[in-house]
Amino acid sequence: MHAERSRRHWLRLAGAGAVAAGFGGLARAQPSGRPVRLVVAFAPGGPVDFVARTLAESLSRALGRPVLVENRPGANGAIGAMETLRAEPDGSTIWITSVGAAAINPALYDKLPYDMQRDFAPVSLVVNNVEVFVTAATNPATDAADFVRRARAGKVPLPIASSGTGSIPHLALLQLQEATRLEWVHVPFNGMAPALTNLLGGQVAGVFADVPAVMTQIRAGKLKALGMASPVRHPGLPDVRTFQEMGFPAVDTNNWYAFFVSARTPRPVIDVLNAATRRALADPTVAGRLLESGAEPRATSPEELSALLKADTEKWATLIRSRNIRLES
Repeated sequence: MHAERSRRHWLRLAGAGAVAAGFGGLARAQPSGRPVRLVVAFAPGGPVDFVARTLAESLSRALGRPVLVENRPGANGAIGAMETLRAEPDGSTIWITSVGAAAINPALYDKLPYDMQRDFAPVSLVVNNVEVFVTAATNPATDAADFVRRARAGKVPLPIASSGTGSIPHLALLQLQEATRLEWVHVPFNGMAPALTNLLGGQVAGVFADVPAVMTQIRAGKLKALGMASPVRHPGLPDVRTFQEMGFPAVDTNNWYAFFVSARTPRPVIDVLNAATRRALADPTVAGRLLESGAEPRATSPEELSALLKADTEKWATLIRSRNIRLES
């Protein structure tokens, strides 16, 4: 009885196209009632973990089975990646990761234990996390263009923090350096929290950060948002102009999060997971909570995520190699 209810649920989510593609294989791949593991490549309490836990309940309803968040941090996401690849490729283990482990690591490390194109199949984009450039509230600059003008007039390069060498905030800073032809002193920290502490303490002049990482401080008036590193303004910060609006279109950085599964996973299973992801992100409560945090919910087809992964892998590899940035595996 339970197996039949589960089968009907998968049918409803997959739709006629997935059934035509071979629902029999899907039913065999998904034991009835088996929980789904949502493997987070980062530590509890971080932004990826927040998104995973925000989605888990709604995703569970869409799939008709429990969704359990499992944190596997370390090695810039590689531990979470390998945990996913060790699991049965039946759709019961999903890897949620940021752009770093998926599209940046291949250029940063000489050796990786996984290959995104060979080993993983895209399911769906989950959220966009564009970068915002922030300073302490006491900084006199009115926007990023004014910040650049003041930096150009100064006698010494300004120190700009990041959450680490090769991180998205660091790469956004490199984009700013190329766009302005100014020298900035890169000050890498081990994570965004110490970078923000030093920004508030006056040790550095600014930092690029994911919007969710700084939204609370911006709203509280502790940080000043000077520019969005995206083609369009952020819905949560509509008054903050983009770098493109200020004449710096090359400053365009998106720390997206997405779902991936093992490349051995049958396509009908991927279609089911994609449909469930769309339903979960369309839940008004889930979408509202994500938007309130500063993350922008965004579902895609597997093909759209594949194209994004390919484009960003090439984009960041070009920048990283031009600066000869390498990290030890």
